[in-house]
Amino acid sequence: MERQFGLQAQGTNLRTEALAGFTTFLTMAYIVIVNPAILGQAGMPVAAVAAATCISAGIGCILMGLIANYPIALAPGMGLNAYFTYTVVIGMGVPWQTALGCVFLSGVAFLILTVAGIRQLIVGAIPRPLFSAIAAGIGLFIAFIGLKEAGIIVAHPATTVALGDLTKPPAILALTGLLIIGALMAWRVKGAILIGILIVAAVGWFMGLSKVAPGGYSFAELSATAFQLDIPGALHLNGAMGMALAEIIFVFLFVDLFDNVGTLVAVTKKAGLVEPDGTIPRLNRILTADSVATIAGSLAGTSTVVSYIESASGVQAGGRTGLTAVIVGLLFLATLFFAPLVQAIPVAATAPALILVGAMMMGSLAEVEWDDPGVAIPAFLTLVIIPLTFSIANGLAFGITSYAALKLVRGQARPSDWLLYVLAALFIVRLIYMGGE
Repeated sequence: MERQFGLQAQGTNLRTEALAGFTTFLTMAYIVIVNPAILGQAGMPVAAVAAATCISAGIGCILMGLIANYPIALAPGMGLNAYFTYTVVIGMGVPWQTALGCVFLSGVAFLILTVAGIRQLIVGAIPRPLFSAIAAGIGLFIAFIGLKEAGIIVAHPATTVALGDLTKPPAILALTGLLIIGALMAWRVKGAILIGILIVAAVGWFMGLSKVAPGGYSFAELSATAFQLDIPGALHLNGAMGMALAEIIFVFLFVDLFDNVGTLVAVTKKAGLVEPDGTIPRLNRILTADSVATIAGSLAGTSTVVSYIESASGVQAGGRTGLTAVIVGLLFLATLFFAPLVQAIPVAATAPALILVGAMMMGSLAEVEWDDPGVAIPAFLTLVIIPLTFSIANGLAFGITSYAALKLVRGQARPSDWLLYVLAALFIVRLIYMGGE
């Protein structure tokens, strides 16, 4: 372990790393319940998605620890799973098997870009303020879905949305969950979200909102999504559907890229692992582990795998090496044995988790320079367009295009910004095409 992880050089030991790994796992284990709840609405078998979530997280964390030697944990990403279900499968009518094929292709593209070193060029072209706005916009997207699933907000013909009937059992249960999880988080309880979900689920079972019938533990049920991805379908590049699939792959790829950059900067800074010049050592190894985990996740049957900001909790507990990530991965693999139980979790129990995870993602807005209109306007458009159109791609389009336009009219355009304007032009063509459709 000393040769593999360099524990002494980082001022840590086995006990500290084990504690850090367990801490990180507790703070993000809710994904084993929440991810199947979201992807299940796309028609995917819930128990199989839970198993795929455990497998992809386990593989991703172990790869991150062994290849990159960082205390960063990975799992299917919040936001991208909602995009997968509500925008791609339900909104665009793409079969979930084809959507998994798009996730696979985005992972392969990410791996190629990483190996070729092209990702530095892409990251450099995207305005940094939009990273924060995209993260917050996805947070609003997730929270909106949680409020809708709980029945707290409902559709209304006159006002588009309105307050739901809060006297109905699902809404009461969800509001109770908000209070319980919020209180646990305020008290700094480790695993607050997971504990809150389980408490609310137990209340839901008592109220008869869900039956404790988790299903079998057969290999057939747990592997129902494994290797079901439709890569030929995802490669269908002719006509309107072809453009739509290309856009899906683009969103999976770029949001994953943004998510990783933001998480890596935050976690490595907290752990003191950033070089004096601001660079992150072994960055290509980190991104390689992430892209391979996404490919493995698509094969197992889940949406894009990303780095988790909850890794900061393990760093706070003393984690400094990849051993922390390996332990998180092993804990996820151990959780695989409980995968069928997630079918018994009522939607009203997972909705509060979506709302509060979305709330926590809003913190990134503090990094936006709101007194600069050239930054504030694109950031605001990105922030509101994502949840109001149920599309991360639309938020990217409005944000990047408006940023490029404002920079141009202010006379701040530079030859080095050529890729930014290429992306903006492509987004304009996309919006015109969508208008024509």
